[in-house]
This record gives sequence, C-alpha cells and structure tokens, in this order.
Amino acid sequence: MAELPTRTLGDGISVPVVGFGTYPLRGDAGVRAMVSALEAGYRFLDTAVNYRNEREVAEAVRASGVERGDVFIQTKIPGRDHRSAHQSLRTTLQVMDLDFVDSALIHWPNPSQGNFVRAWERLVEAKEEGLVRSIGVSNFKAHHLDAIIEATGVTPASNQIELHPFFPQADQRADNERRGITTQSWAPIGRAGDLLTAEPVATAARAHGVTPAQVVLRWHLHLDALPLPKSADPQRQTSNLEVLGFDLADAEVEAITALGRPDGRLFDADPDTHEEM
Repeated sequence: MAELPTRTLGDGISVPVVGFGTYPLRGDAGVRAMVSALEAGYRFLDTAVNYRNEREVAEAVRASGVERGDVFIQTKIPGRDHRSAHQSLRTTLQVMDLDFVDSALIHWPNPSQGNFVRAWERLVEAKEEGLVRSIGVSNFKAHHLDAIIEATGVTPASNQIELHPFFPQADQRADNERRGITTQSWAPIGRAGDLLTAEPVATAARAHGVTPAQVVLRWHLHLDALPLPKSADPQRQTSNLEVLGFDLADAEVEAITALGRPDGRLFDADPDTHEEM
C-alpha cells in the first residue's frame, strides 16, 4: 500500500495519521504480529512499560528490515515510576537497546499520589537531553493538563484517551484542540461487536463499500484524532490501514458521534480516582 500520510504534532514532530496498538502482544508471537504490521505499512508502534512488550517492539522493528528512523516508537511511563520518570525512560532504552524513543507519555495521572507534575518535569528534562523526541500524556483531564503546563510552561504534544463512538469524549477532545494537543485514541473500535452493527456505522459501510471497522477508523480521522487500532491478524491489520480512500459526510460523522452513551466507557475507571500501577 502507499505510504501513510503524516500529521504534525504541536512540538513540530511528524507522525503517521494511524498507529498500531501493541497491547497485549508479547513473546515470539507478538514479535511476528508486529513484524506483520510493519510489513502492512504501519510506521507508528505504541507500547508501554505496563504492556511488558517493549523488548518485543524493538525486536520487531529490527526483524522487519524497516529503518529505525522510519518507525515512530511510543512508550508510556507507569504510575509507580512518577517519582523517577527520567530513570524509567532510561530503563526503557536499555530494554529496547535504543538511544532514544520518539515519544513518551505519562500513562495515567494517579492524582492521589500527587507526583504527575514531577513526572512531567522529568520528561521535559529527558527531552532536553535527547532521550525522547516528543513528550505527552495519557488519560489526562483538563485540570491535570492545567497543572503540568502551569508548572513547566511546556504543553504535551499528545493526550492519548479512550475514544470511540460509544465514548466520543467531546469535551476533552475540544480541550486538547484548544491547547494544540493531538488527541490519540486508544480502543478506537471499542469492543467492536455492538459498535460495528450499530445502524449509523453499518449504513455508512454499505454506502461507501467498506467495512464497519474502516468506517469507525475514518470517523476518528474526521474528528482529527489519531487512532491506534490493534490486531494480530495480518488481513485485519491491512484493512485497518485502508481508511484514506473514502470520506464520510458530515451527517454520517454526526450520526456516529451520536452513538455516545453514559455507559460507553470500556475501562470503568476515572483518572481522578483510579490509580494505575
């Protein structure tokens, strides 16, 4: 397939418009699945310390034959490492046998511990030292963003949040956009089943001659979000990348967004109360 287009983050770093989620791919099978994704055309691999597959991500890039400089590798600092985020990132680089990663995010704010601002300060330092090219956050709300920006004057390039038609996160997306923060979407297709048979999705799929999953991923792009679909199946990996050959009408985007519902969140945890280890 043709090379994926890119978008520019607020810090000037360019990233592909669709990434590949690597959780829970591990071991030899995980490496094979990631190599398959790279062969399909993915050039953005999203991992995390807590996924326990950083080593496999690096192995897959080397095994694929794709130049390291052509792959955007993103990891996440876990809650237990907020007080030592700088060292956590150095450990990641040792595990992956890399000189730098392209992006590092704070995985969860863990507000009761009160160390997410400190973690952000350490990531700012790590970027200045060249250990990471772009820094951001994940699962942050507006007031968490206020705190880290006020403390450092540095705005995250990305905020990765749960985002899919059953949980469209309009307020947080708008807040991210206002600040110049790119919204990344984890669980972009939700739990798939109910969502992919929902009438606005199915109708759009029939109208455009594409799959329901492709409609949902295209919906993310229309919202200016960066989806990170995950699949170990080579055919589905390829299909998930084939979302640039059609456009959804405004009415279709609005109808899919209207699927949002109060119980739409997959992970029943609030970033203001839940503690991520």
